[in-house]
Amino acid sequence: MEQQQNSNSRKQAHFNQSWFFRWFVNNKLTVALVNILLTLIVLFLFTKVDGIFAPVGKVINILLPSVLLAGVFYYLMEPTVSFAEHKWHVPRVVSTLVLFVIILALLIWGVLTLIPLIQTQVGQFVAALPGYWTGLEKWVTDLLADSRFHAVTKSVEDAMHNVSSNWITRVQSGAISALQNIGGAVGTITGVVMAIITAPFLLFFMLKSPDAFRDSIVRIAPPRWRDHLRQILTEISQSISNYIRGQLTVAFWVGVMFAIGYTVIGQRYGVTLAILAAILNLIPYLGSFLAMVPSVLVAAMTSPQMIFWVLVVFMVEQTIEQRVVSPLVVGSKMDMHPVTTLMVLLGAGGLYGLPGVLFGIPVYAIIKIIWIRLWHWFTSTSSLYETQTSLPAPAPVVKANSKADKPAAKEPTDKTDPKE
Repeated sequence: MEQQQNSNSRKQAHFNQSWFFRWFVNNKLTVALVNILLTLIVLFLFTKVDGIFAPVGKVINILLPSVLLAGVFYYLMEPTVSFAEHKWHVPRVVSTLVLFVIILALLIWGVLTLIPLIQTQVGQFVAALPGYWTGLEKWVTDLLADSRFHAVTKSVEDAMHNVSSNWITRVQSGAISALQNIGGAVGTITGVVMAIITAPFLLFFMLKSPDAFRDSIVRIAPPRWRDHLRQILTEISQSISNYIRGQLTVAFWVGVMFAIGYTVIGQRYGVTLAILAAILNLIPYLGSFLAMVPSVLVAAMTSPQMIFWVLVVFMVEQTIEQRVVSPLVVGSKMDMHPVTTLMVLLGAGGLYGLPGVLFGIPVYAIIKIIWIRLWHWFTSTSSLYETQTSLPAPAPVVKANSKADKPAAKEPTDKTDPKE
């Protein structure tokens, strides 16, 4: 029996020293890759039985708009509720109800004031659109009357004639397709109404107990992971909060600046164009430039001088936004390079359209936080990233036959007696 145990011990020791044990069994990177591979296999198998999870997907599609709407308002209102609780000792329920009343009053004011104004300006624009098109057609015709454009005159005139003649046909076909898709439109409207109704209830409980969701997730995790998971969720929440509050605040002030500028220069439909600029400014870096397209087109239909003044308003707004508003509101909290931001916007927009443009950056921020945490864990546990400082210091080198080690020369002794 003892001989068999010794034999098993020698085999185990030999296996522990083998390359297979060192590179596969006792390698944390290999174990992590195997776990990732098994997870991907499980997810792939889930796609083969997706019919089982179809009800779950429908429930998520129903709840997602309400959760997103409540989440946006939560990150806008939570700092005020927390400030009132810690500074003035106001209960969270009371401050939440006060904010609900203020938001309801602002919504009523917007419905009674802004919406009729926007409706009037849009109606005026639609009524004046045929005249704008006639003027544009005349301007292009006069421009192409020049002999230098004689080669392309006929093709451009034919194209504009086709657009004018097919205008009614396209409107009619659009109306017919809209009537055919009225069932989908009713479903969309129903979803929006349900989101508007249920979002305030979710928002109230989120503001009343802001840490309940995070703590419920942390309790599910193993005890040794809970501190790290709590830190990750806190960083994710802070990053999303900074992005939402920053973008909405900047968009609000951009709309105010455009409204003031367009009112000063006398731009037609100024309030509607300013609100459109504020909405488009939710797209980082590109929103203001996209908002300039309809403004310049409306200015071109008015007069060439108006184009100049619209560009002046745009340059003033960009200067104030980049030098004052964005540094004060957003700063560098997102810690993203502009090139990275543009790449995320283009990639997410190309894959998912408008939702990808709006939610691409916060999703990227979440993935970045998780990746950084995983990378820190890997570098701290993997032997591939051990530094030389963890190794013992080498013994000091002592030079042989150095001058300091040579014995001092003996003084010559004089054996002669001085008396002699």
